[in-house]
Amino acid sequence: MSLINPGFGLIIWMTIALLIVLFVLKKYAWKPIMEALKEREEGIDNSLRAAEKAHEEMKNLKLDNEQLLKEAKEERDAILREGRKIKDRIIDDAKLQASQEASNIVESAKERIEHEKKAAIVEIKNIIADQAITIDEKVLREEFKDKAKQKEYVQTLLKETNLN
Repeated sequence: MSLINPGFGLIIWMTIALLIVLFVLKKYAWKPIMEALKEREEGIDNSLRAAEKAHEEMKNLKLDNEQLLKEAKEERDAILREGRKIKDRIIDDAKLQASQEASNIVESAKERIEHEKKAAIVEIKNIIADQAITIDEKVLREEFKDKAKQKEYVQTLLKETNLN
């Protein structure tokens, strides 16, 4: 039962031993332990601050990325609109040029047709004139087989012609 009821001497020696242990701990171990705990606490705080900073930077990067994506989409849309405008302008220019070329071709064809028509009329007139001369020649030969008729006709022509 001596452990349940410690003696007065034991309590004093235990108190002295505890005080010595506390003094040694305070003198040599307490400061390094407290400094290690303080350093660990500061390290944890720094890590938390760094994590919060990284989180904020990620939010900012996300916002920046969203802004860049929005700007890229707007730029893409602007480029597409400009491309459509250029395409429409090129198509309109091509239609206008094709229309002008078609008009030029039609006008040229009309001029050629008119020229060929005039040439055909001239050729027909020449053919008719040649045929008329041939027919007149045959008629006159037949009519003037007689020498007397020839002289009479020449005299009539001379009377009709005025010689000044």
